[in-house]
Amino acid sequence: MAATVVGGGSLLLAWQLKDKRVLIVGGGDVASGRIESVLAADALITIISPDEGLHPLTRRYIKSSERITYHDRVFAGLGDLVAVDMVLTAVDDVEKSREICDMCRALRIPVNVADIPPSCDFYFGSQIRDGPLQIMISTNGQSPKLANIIRKKIELSLPFNAGEAIKKVGELRTRLKERAPGVGGDVGRRRMRWMVDVCTSWEIDDLALLDDEKIRKLLDDGWENNRVPKMEDVGGKRAQTAISTRWMNGALVLPVLGFLAGGACMAFVLLRPRP
Repeated sequence: MAATVVGGGSLLLAWQLKDKRVLIVGGGDVASGRIESVLAADALITIISPDEGLHPLTRRYIKSSERITYHDRVFAGLGDLVAVDMVLTAVDDVEKSREICDMCRALRIPVNVADIPPSCDFYFGSQIRDGPLQIMISTNGQSPKLANIIRKKIELSLPFNAGEAIKKVGELRTRLKERAPGVGGDVGRRRMRWMVDVCTSWEIDDLALLDDEKIRKLLDDGWENNRVPKMEDVGGKRAQTAISTRWMNGALVLPVLGFLAGGACMAFVLLRPRP
């Protein structure tokens, strides 16, 4: 039976921009959001925009970040694209935006033109960020507002300490590689199987409580003996899920821990105020 692939989508990637040079043409409201996104990715940013067009948030980024170079002027042409790795335009000039897009494509520089999807080599999605955890919801440029609504629904369904758990699992993985180095082969496959077993056997709440001593015991008692110890076996106590609350659209959201098919699950109860 032939595999079926449904086309029309985008290739979603985690683009590594650390110390890459990103040019942002424009400094208004949309540009300020772009600046925040690429600053979080540790990029080196050049902003070109007349001072009178700067959004207050853009001004604060320019004043507070050493990773931003600002030019108080309009885009000057090909000279502004020298040694640039990515271009983002956010100006209220469709013809100028398309002109910049054409220059970028001639130079093979990835470009995003705000509000003109056909002129975009990539799109910005609605993102969830919790430490190392990043989730992007993309509508392929068709409905940013719906992407934002969907993001809020997904965010409410996530464990409250997922980011911390991912960070601790990353530390465990690094320590394991130090103890059992090598790329591929039997050792690599065994490392992968053991890490999968740890992540599926432990609850996210428990993984978030890993510290140096617990990681050491987990490796000593688990990896060395080809087993996955329980939390209690490495000197820990099973985490009690914190009762946290969030307000969304006027509703109080309470997480409720339950159990289905032998595993923990998280549900959310929305308590709406009476009219």
